[in-house]
Amino acid sequence: MSGSALKPPPLTNDCFALPSGVAWTPVAEAHALLQSRLSVIAGVETLPIGQAHGRVLAAPVKAMRSNPPQPNSAVDGYAVLGAEYGAGNHVVPLVSGRSAAGQPYKGSVPKTHAVRVLTGATMPNGADTVILQEDVTLGGGEISFRGPLKVGSNARKAGEDVSAGDIILDSGRQITPADMALLAAAAVQEVSVRKPLRVAVISTGDELAEAGGDAEPDQIYDANRPMLLSMLARFGYQPIDMGRVPDNRDTLQKALDQAALQADVILTSGGASAGDEDHVSALLSETGSLALWRMAVKPGRPLALAIWKDTPVFGLPGNPVAAMVCALVFARPAMALLAGQGWQMPEGLMLPAAFSKRKKAGRREYLRARLRDGQVEVFASEGSGRVSGLSWAEGLVELPDEAMEVSEGTPVRYYPYSEFGL
Repeated sequence: MSGSALKPPPLTNDCFALPSGVAWTPVAEAHALLQSRLSVIAGVETLPIGQAHGRVLAAPVKAMRSNPPQPNSAVDGYAVLGAEYGAGNHVVPLVSGRSAAGQPYKGSVPKTHAVRVLTGATMPNGADTVILQEDVTLGGGEISFRGPLKVGSNARKAGEDVSAGDIILDSGRQITPADMALLAAAAVQEVSVRKPLRVAVISTGDELAEAGGDAEPDQIYDANRPMLLSMLARFGYQPIDMGRVPDNRDTLQKALDQAALQADVILTSGGASAGDEDHVSALLSETGSLALWRMAVKPGRPLALAIWKDTPVFGLPGNPVAAMVCALVFARPAMALLAGQGWQMPEGLMLPAAFSKRKKAGRREYLRARLRDGQVEVFASEGSGRVSGLSWAEGLVELPDEAMEVSEGTPVRYYPYSEFGL
């Protein structure tokens, strides 16, 4: 049954409000606040498993059939009753016929006889052990081999993998190709899944030109929208391109209104600070729902969070490097929670640094990085205007809030992009 008719209550306008007295918000505190104030908003539907890859499970999945359903042979060989054969040499007559995968032996094997079996074949009645064909001598309608035999060797028990009724996948899991194999093997026909999170993306700024088009000398190309839309698709969400919006409050308001009608979440980039032309934060502030989180993070400016027409808005910085870092570190785990996957922040790997750096205390830093020869190297420049560093990198190095002296060989935490789902 589909639970799509059940909808959680809308988020309140003050759900992003910071506690009084907070000036700069540490990353860990921001994560804790987001986790405590957000909940699942994605709807539920039931799909056949053939259409479920990449979707998030809305309920645990039980095996409908044991795997394997019958005892079967793990090798090509000969099936016997193992307890009949102790130490020494044995000569055993073969019964006619064989057991092959999908073509089981129809009869029952007498105690002192053997039958030919192939890999994956159902174990014949009267047999519980398989002797490898390499361990026997065949001739004249009989086999010879050396004992003793280990009872049950080279034979798989019914339900050895999973038993009917077992929970095989938990809710919140995004279905992988490997999961598809498990669902099929366990005879699951359909699953209850979350509808893909719909995420609208809006770029703001008079200085932006459309990627692939013409640009005036004083314009820059909109790099954020193609980047964010691609990221959302990789996450398994439904990206909705709302285009570029100039620095005009009325136009921006219409874009936000339209995005709230079409999406579950809105991502904006640019205009999320407190300057004269920061129309995103100014417009959201007029609704009374804006929270400018001054993040103790580099790169990144204030992270604008708001509710617009019952739809959560994440206002990302306009700089592409800061926009990507903030999207991965803040928006990605929050959207995973909204999508029904639970809070998702990668654990990372502690690896030796291939660089040197002296870091001051006070904020967490993320460096564009990649792994080479077992060490983590970082992009030559920390300048957030160097968009090429995002493409050069294969992940991020996270340096803690505290002061830190990094030299070659110092263990640092490295997050491959793949751990974020990219």
